[in-house]
Amino acid sequence: MFSGIPAEFSGRRYHVYNDWVRRTHGGRVQKISIDAGFTCPNRDGTLGQGGCSFCNNEGFSPSYLREQPKLADQIATGVEFMRRRYPRTLKFLAYFQSYSNTYGDLPRLKAAYAEALAHPDVGGLVIGTRPDCLPDEVLDYLAELAQTHLIELEIGIESCSDAVLVECLRGHDFACAQDAVRRAASCGLFVTGHLLIGLPGETQASLLEGARQLALLPLDALKFHQLQIVRHTRLAIQYQRDPASIPLPDPDTYLDQVIDMLELLPPAIKIQRLGSEVPPPLLLSPDWGMRLHAFPAKLEARLEARQTWQGRLFGV
Repeated sequence: MFSGIPAEFSGRRYHVYNDWVRRTHGGRVQKISIDAGFTCPNRDGTLGQGGCSFCNNEGFSPSYLREQPKLADQIATGVEFMRRRYPRTLKFLAYFQSYSNTYGDLPRLKAAYAEALAHPDVGGLVIGTRPDCLPDEVLDYLAELAQTHLIELEIGIESCSDAVLVECLRGHDFACAQDAVRRAASCGLFVTGHLLIGLPGETQASLLEGARQLALLPLDALKFHQLQIVRHTRLAIQYQRDPASIPLPDPDTYLDQVIDMLELLPPAIKIQRLGSEVPPPLLLSPDWGMRLHAFPAKLEARLEARQTWQGRLFGV
């Protein structure tokens, strides 16, 4: 083990979520993406219409979600597919991925969660949502479920800069995300933060300050996604009019940005994801010519080249 690198990194230079899962649960845990038909306050007119500037859910939703509207059918299809792909999977988590999956009245939320948990191979839920869609009654109910099931709450932070959040039409500020993370963690939930690197107005200084602020929050895990210009979004319209108005980094620059943030984060935070892939027909830019599974090896190599690791500058 390299000097200073925590043992729980399992020989790597950052804390990999999947390694932690295997140590904690004794095997592979696989997520099954589902669409329960929820919407978002930034789409239904409560805060706005049309969604955030970067948002097109088709960019990351499996095709079977559009082909099978029934939740039970989506789960059955997803489990069957993942069983073939990863036959040693220990358990499955139903991943409520599309839009804001705590945005609705509590009886409807309970019914959707119960339907997902009714599948015999589903041992828990991953629930993606916005920080402004987490009333106490929903958190209390999720805390109840967490007594008997594995429950992960994925909160869309996206940026720690209020100016950037305004620019991308999020409809909430960073203080809202901070409050949501703290309240969810106080209920005993496993909390993941979702970050989108490269949004218009984001700078190296704001990214680093954001990492310092994230380090103060009770986050269990983080997901990093690079900004991709997805067709049929407001960003796509802006990019097509003026590409220079949205600078997009190359893969090496992006990885260096992620590493700069990792250095400032606590070693205990698990890293769930390093990037995302958009189906080619929907991707406007950038085309990096690499698949998502190549990111971890490239990050590890870059960490080694820089002789650094997650948490090296934490608290310094």
